[in-house]
This record gives sequence, C-alpha cells and structure tokens, in this order.
Amino acid sequence: MRLTSEFWVSAFMRRVRMADGFAYLVRRGAAEAGAIFIKIRNRDGNFDLYMPAPQSEYDPQRADERRFVLYQQSEDEQLINTQLEKELRFDPDLWLVEVEDCTQAAELLTTGM
Repeated sequence: MRLTSEFWVSAFMRRVRMADGFAYLVRRGAAEAGAIFIKIRNRDGNFDLYMPAPQSEYDPQRADERRFVLYQQSEDEQLINTQLEKELRFDPDLWLVEVEDCTQAAELLTTGM
C-alpha cells in the first residue's frame, strides 16, 4: 500500500531533521496523492530541485515506494522558483518541501524511502 503524500512528507521531514538538516513545508498539496517536489539549498549556495520519478524508474518489486529524480540544478534560486511556478500552474495540488544543510537529503530521495 502506498503512503499518502501527507504521511510521506511528514516522514521525510522528520528524517531530514534526524540527519541534522532543516526541512520545512512551503506548500501543502492534496493530502492523498499530491505530487511532491523537494527544493534543496546546498551548503555551496547552489539549489537542486527534485520531482517525482517517471514510472519507468520504478522497480516492479517495490511499486509502492516513492522515487525522485533531479529535475534542475542552479546557482540562481529564481530559476528554480520560476520552474516551480510553471509546475504549480500545471498541478495546483503539488507539495513543496525545502531542505537546508542536509547532505543526506538527496540520497534519501534517489534511493527511495
């Protein structure tokens, strides 16, 4: 059974905090199945934006697991924000979580949680 978006976001934020990072919810989407986007502010000042992985990235043995792919990287936060605005126009039910100072956040996203 796949976890709701609300539950998954709560668990992800808790894991970031346990790794001595800081995560906060910027936008709450649809509780049951809203798409989740993660914006990471790296220590070097760059930004990474992760989005849900396409279906082709999922392992059939672990179909209920959420996976993410790196969607965009930039030194300019405004470029990331512009992309998020486009995504919001397409899907107003999306979730947005921002993460700071957590080197393990990207690993949690790409390896599944």
